[in-house]
Amino acid sequence: MKSQTNVEKSYVLNAPLPNHGSTYTVISHKQVIDTTKQMLSNSGFVVTHEYYRANGQGQVAQGIYHIKSIHNPENSTDNDLGMMFAWTNSYDKSIRFQCALGAYVMACSNGMVCGELNYARKHTGTADQEIKMQISSQIKNAQKAFDRIKKDKDALRTVTLSEKQQAELLGRMFFTEDLISPRQMSTVKDEMEKPSFDYKADQDNAWAFYNHVTHAYKSVHPRSWLSDTKNFHDFMTANVLKGMGIINTDTINTNNVVDQNESDVMLDLEEKSEIHIEPELADVVFEDDGKAVPVYVEKVIQQKEDIEESNYDFEL
Repeated sequence: MKSQTNVEKSYVLNAPLPNHGSTYTVISHKQVIDTTKQMLSNSGFVVTHEYYRANGQGQVAQGIYHIKSIHNPENSTDNDLGMMFAWTNSYDKSIRFQCALGAYVMACSNGMVCGELNYARKHTGTADQEIKMQISSQIKNAQKAFDRIKKDKDALRTVTLSEKQQAELLGRMFFTEDLISPRQMSTVKDEMEKPSFDYKADQDNAWAFYNHVTHAYKSVHPRSWLSDTKNFHDFMTANVLKGMGIINTDTINTNNVVDQNESDVMLDLEEKSEIHIEPELADVVFEDDGKAVPVYVEKVIQQKEDIEESNYDFEL
């Protein structure tokens, strides 16, 4: 799947600069590109490949650089990964300049980001110094961040996830964590059935699952790609590597599952009171036969007109 937001460097450079007045300093994409590449070079890194993504008018742009240490090249790669530096910048005030050190998967160029994203605190007259500070902070921690990602990758390779467990993770990502969209869910499903790349891992391996999701993230808007990728990495380390999040259906609290009788009680309460009690979806688990079972909690609503519903059509 090729993202429609991939663009040439010239497109980013030629994006029209807005005028937001004297209280807001626009950091040009060119300034970000030049500053980033100069600081990487000064710190002993060479850019081996560079990629750019942007929205329709280039008002939000992103640069992704595959980098390698000049002095210790063996420390910036392994059998699966290479070191990566990425930034996001906007002209429309929708996001402050941000940057991060991460990794790319050699087989497919999927991105991996962990740790903290660095944000420019303000876009004022000192904005140029601000972005230099944020870039410098990430570069100083480059090896530490890359080593952590390699360890996380190696750990994921040791974990087996059944199809049922993968479906449970996707259900949590969609319903409770807001980490994946219906379109991306469909892409992950397709990748699970027929992978686009060879990750040298079985389909029931957590590393393969990780890459199916980050492959789907290639369609994410440049504005949120860094944060989405980081949040997904945090989700996997917390819920898979630390063994905290894959729900064992044998230990599910079935008291929270709404059956028909409980629904009738809720309707009676609604008719007799101005307070409305509605079930709110909290999770989805899967029984041994593959049947999806929604898990609900009670939610008190003061007025019906305050309730907004969203309908999504997707398949697991």
